[in-house]
Amino acid sequence: MIQIQFIERDGRPEFAVVPIELWERIKHRVEDPMLDALPGQAKGQDNSFRIPAAILDAELAGDNPVKAWREYRRMTQDALAAAAGLSKPYLSQIENRKRDGSPEVFQSLAAALRVPLDVLVGRPEK
Repeated sequence: MIQIQFIERDGRPEFAVVPIELWERIKHRVEDPMLDALPGQAKGQDNSFRIPAAILDAELAGDNPVKAWREYRRMTQDALAAAAGLSKPYLSQIENRKRDGSPEVFQSLAAALRVPLDVLVGRPEK
């Protein structure tokens, strides 16, 4: 179990302190504002794209971001593959990290899942 410490101000959680190994795994998700949210996406007060806790939990458990978002959107592999113009076996291989997709494939997946591209592929470390 991951130990997280909360720092409160006026009786409300203001900050969360997480172990450095967890921070290293998720920092690329929160260092910079995400791409502008697409229509119909949850937005923060600063109009940035917000990643649901369920997605971070799934990714921290080892799920591929494509799979995490597909399940969060309650889509079957068949439905996502059709929406993205892929075969189901190819999508399965991407989700299981047996094949890499091209930038065009990930762009199609991002559009079908209604998420910014970088939440599926991340950003390179600086």
